[in-house]
Amino acid sequence: MSTSPTLPPGPPSFEKRLPLALALMMLVLLASQYLFKPAPGPKPAVTPKNDKAASAQVVQKPTVAAVTGSAAAEQPVGTVSASAATDIQVDTDLYHIVFSNKGAVVKSWVLKKFQDDEGKPLQLIDTEAINPPSKLNPGVNFVLPAPFSIDLNGQNLPFDPNTVLYQSKVSNGGLTVEFDYSDGRASVHKSFAFERNSYLSEIKSSALENGMPIPEFLMWRGGFGDSKIQNAAAVEHTTHYDAGASKLITKTPKDAKNGPVTDSGNFTFGGLEDTFFAAVALPAKDEQLEVRTYSDSLKPPGKDKDVAYVGAGLSTGPQNNFTFFVGPKDVDMLTKVNPKLGLIVDWGFFGVIAKPLFLWLNWVHDHWTNNYGWAIILVTLIINLALFPLRFSSLKSARKMQKLQPEIKKINDKYKGISMSDPRKTEQNQEVMALYKKEGVNPVGGCLPLIIQLPFFYAFYRVLNIAIELRHAPWLWVVDLSSPESLPIHLLPLILVGTQFLSQKMTPAAGVDPSQQKMMMFMPLMFGFMFYSASAGLVLYWLTGNLVGIAQQLMINRFMPSLAPTPAPAAAVTAPVTKAPVRKTTKK
Repeated sequence: MSTSPTLPPGPPSFEKRLPLALALMMLVLLASQYLFKPAPGPKPAVTPKNDKAASAQVVQKPTVAAVTGSAAAEQPVGTVSASAATDIQVDTDLYHIVFSNKGAVVKSWVLKKFQDDEGKPLQLIDTEAINPPSKLNPGVNFVLPAPFSIDLNGQNLPFDPNTVLYQSKVSNGGLTVEFDYSDGRASVHKSFAFERNSYLSEIKSSALENGMPIPEFLMWRGGFGDSKIQNAAAVEHTTHYDAGASKLITKTPKDAKNGPVTDSGNFTFGGLEDTFFAAVALPAKDEQLEVRTYSDSLKPPGKDKDVAYVGAGLSTGPQNNFTFFVGPKDVDMLTKVNPKLGLIVDWGFFGVIAKPLFLWLNWVHDHWTNNYGWAIILVTLIINLALFPLRFSSLKSARKMQKLQPEIKKINDKYKGISMSDPRKTEQNQEVMALYKKEGVNPVGGCLPLIIQLPFFYAFYRVLNIAIELRHAPWLWVVDLSSPESLPIHLLPLILVGTQFLSQKMTPAAGVDPSQQKMMMFMPLMFGFMFYSASAGLVLYWLTGNLVGIAQQLMINRFMPSLAPTPAPAAAVTAPVTKAPVRKTTKK
C-alpha cells in the first residue's frame, strides 16, 4: 500500500539540483534519444547484487528502468531511483516483513509464531511512532525514522537517504530485497537476505559520495519488542557483549538522556532487547561493531505523559555487513547461533540455581506433564520433599523450645521492666542462650527452611520473568503463567492467603509473646498484598509450597505430639505470689 503520491510525468525530482553542466548534458542525451530511437533490445544490465561497491556506482546508461512493480520510468543518465512509493513484502515461515522503497526502510516486522497479549501476531515495531499523525495517535507531532533508516553521524549527502524513493529488486524466491538510489554524485545501497526457516538474515549497506565511502548507522528507533505489555519501555534496552572484557553491557534511555551515546569495540553482538525478544547484529570475526543508544520520548497508548523509549544504531564501519538475529530469547537457539549470544538471557544473582531450575522445569514439561503449570507444581513438590528433613529438624527444635517456655518465662520475669539499653539486658540474653545450649536447642532452627527456600523463590521469579517458554503458557484458568492473572479478581493470591493463615496457625510459635503472635497473624495479608500482582506461576509455586507444608505439618502433628511443658520451678511461683493471692485466701 503506497504511502506517497505518484510523481507527475517527466524526469524525477531530486532533493538537490545537479550542477548546471550535468543538467545540460542530460538534456542533450534525452534529445538525441528522442530523435534517434534505438531498436528494441535487451534491458540494461542491473547492478550486481552481491558486490556492495559495484551496487553503489552510478549507472552509466542513457535510461534505467525502475524495478518497483510499477511501469518503468525513463530517468536522466547517472541516476537510480523509483518513480513512486511502493511496498515490498517478505514472507518466511517465521516472519512477515513489509519494506517501503521510500527510505528503503522496514514498516512492519511480525513474528508469526508469537502473539501479543491481545492474541494478534507479535509486531516488533512501534508502528505508531514511525507513522504520520492520525486518528490513532493524534498527539504525535513528529515521526521517528523507521527501522533501518540511516544516521550519517554528522555528515551529509546531497539528498536525504531516509525519504528518497529507492529502486528495489526482489530475488531468491522473494527472500532477498535490494535497494539502490543515486543522484549521479552520491549513492546508497541496502540489501536484506532472509532464509525460509531461520531467525537469521544478512544485512549490508553502503553510502558513497564521489566514490568515497561514508560511514553510517542503521537505526531501529522508538522501542523494540512487545509494546502491549505493561510498562514496556522499562524492559527495553540496548545490549552488547564486550569480548575483551568478557562482559554483557546493557543501556537504557537514561544513559542517552543528553544525546545519543556510542560504544565501539570487539563486540560479539549488539542491538536491542526486551524481556523475551532480541534484535542483535553479529559482525564478522575480528570486525569492530559500534552500538549507538538513543532516547526517544513517546506517549504510550492510553497514557497522558511521555515515556522515554530506547533506540539503537548499528555500524560495522564504512560499509555495514553483519548477520542479524531477530527472534525469541530461546537459550538453545541463541547458543547455536553463537555460544556467547546465550548470555543475553540474564538469570540474575542466583543464576547458579535459576538456570538449572529452568532446565529441570523444561525437562519435566517435555517428558511428564506437557504443561508448565503442572510442571511448576511437580518441581515444587520435589523441592519441598527434599527439604523435609530440615523442616522436621526445625519442628523438633520448636517443640524443645515449647518445653522450655516456663524456664524462659522465669528468666524474662527476673528482668521484667528493664529497658533495651540497660546493661542487664545483655545478662538476660546470655542466660537465655545458656539455657538453649544446655538443652541443645537452636533458636534460629525454625527459620532455616524459609531461608533455604528464598534462593529457590528468587530463581522461580527469574525463570518466570525471562524464559520465553513460559510466556503465554496456560494452566487451568490462568492464560499466562508469566503474568498476573487476567481475571478481575486474582484467585491464586486469595487462596494463598488462606493457606498461609492455616499454615501459621498449625506451626508452633515457641517463645513468641501472645501479643506478638496476634501481630504475626497479619503476615498472611502482607503475603497477599505482595503476591496479588505477581506472575501467576510465582504465586502457584508459593501456594504449592504452602499446601505441601500443611500436609507435612498434619503428618508431624499426628506422629509427633507436642511435648508437655516442663513444670515451673517452685521459686518461679513463690516470687510473684506474695501480694494478691494472700488477700484472696483471707476473703474466703
